[in-house]
Amino acid sequence: MGRGTGYGKTILIGDQFVLEGVPAIVSSIPFETVARVERTGGSGWVLEDNRIEVPGYKDSKKEQQARSINRILEVMGIDAAKTPIKITFEGTLLAGSGVGASAASCVSLARALNDEFGLGLSIDEINQVAWEGEFAYHGVPSGVDNTASCYGGLMLFQLRDGRKTVEKIEVKEPIEVVLGNSGVSANTAALDDLVNREKERDPELFASRLGTITEQALEVRRCLESGDLERVGRIMTDNHGILIDMGLSHEKLVYLCDLALREGAFGAKLTGGGMGGYMVALTPGRELQERVASAIESEGFAVMRATVGGE
Repeated sequence: MGRGTGYGKTILIGDQFVLEGVPAIVSSIPFETVARVERTGGSGWVLEDNRIEVPGYKDSKKEQQARSINRILEVMGIDAAKTPIKITFEGTLLAGSGVGASAASCVSLARALNDEFGLGLSIDEINQVAWEGEFAYHGVPSGVDNTASCYGGLMLFQLRDGRKTVEKIEVKEPIEVVLGNSGVSANTAALDDLVNREKERDPELFASRLGTITEQALEVRRCLESGDLERVGRIMTDNHGILIDMGLSHEKLVYLCDLALREGAFGAKLTGGGMGGYMVALTPGRELQERVASAIESEGFAVMRATVGGE
């Protein structure tokens, strides 16, 4: 039996505009998807998806998931018609929008297939396979999710002239965050269409906003490295205001962010593509993290208590 894992992720800033060349600050989180692959009888592949989920998420992604698995098998040169396999997904990462669930499943599956079939792929090659698997979910994936899922850690990710740049960000110690689940599953490919419409509607305003977000992302990096977390939080909240103006947030995400800020979070914004999925609140220290997480839970929303900047 082959086994592989992939981290979940959260993006502190730059989420939606990586394909436009805007840098994103992304971190793995200490939750992961585990894939197991075993050879079996019959024909083709069968899937047992045991991941815990946001209600309805797995059904909403079923067709995309099948195309993703087929693409990964094709890229890795594995013919399931000749060598039938059973794929099992499980692990601690919730299957839902905004935490890199699709990327974690692609990375973990690539690793499990690499293990079972003895392909000897490097970590860079695993990341490339996972990126191919992400097309089914994202249209054209930027690569930021699968990179965080594959390598782990806190990093600045940017596409420059079509080439990927990844720079690790060192922080003094892992930083506590709270991820609040809106319960709304977002269609990432549809989000890309919304961004494109915004770009066509007012190119000058779109370019100005991207310039602001680029400056915000670079300042977030500087502040993380210097330990100025209050400034990081303020930038995150300001950034969410831009995303709200662009129609990328959701009333439930806005509500959860406002709640987190009232409880003392340094900053809060949506994380991931938007229009659903998760929000992230910056809550350094276990006491603040617990206060914010408990307040969100008391309103009936699920949360993840996580850290960024760890391995």
